Amino acid sequence: MMSKTKLAVSALVILGTSAAATSGLTGDASPIYGVKIPEEYREWRLITVAHEAGKNNDIRAVLGNDIAIKAFREGTRPFPDGAIIARLAYVYQSSPENDKVFPAPQSFVAGDPTNVQFLVKDSKKYADTGGWGYGQFENGVANPSEPLIKSCFACHVKLDASKDFVFSHYSP
Repeated sequence: MMSKTKLAVSALVILGTSAAATSGLTGDASPIYGVKIPEEYREWRLITVAHEAGKNNDIRAVLGNDIAIKAFREGTRPFPDGAIIARLAYVYQSSPENDKVFPAPQSFVAGDPTNVQFLVKDSKKYADTGGWGYGQFENGVANPSEPLIKSCFACHVKLDASKDFVFSHYSP
């Protein structure tokens, strides 16, 4: 069985190769919060990976800037201002090529990128939404849908307050 560390590294390699098209983006600002794509976000450290089943059926890499990573590692909640969390989503698909070497179909990989989301912590600027600003981008362009962006906090607010409205946990 593969260790958690090896699994995370494997996921990063897969995600990194299929996500190269999203590297270096500097798209426009998202509605409501004015969140922009941070430069160099693809150089940030891995927080965790996740598979979202159901309607989305995607695989995700969750990255953080240095402030977010430090807060995750130390268990600091609420997150300090300046923390930024990036969620990169990709089509979750089987890999017939990889399955050829396994005794049964079992390999799933990141397919085409679907979107990138950012959570930006600024307790004063975003006081009405728990200190977090939200943005979603497709192909480097901010999604202009205000209802979509408003729905971000509507979901995050359902979390236990001790999580500071953040779904992800740090996977060492």
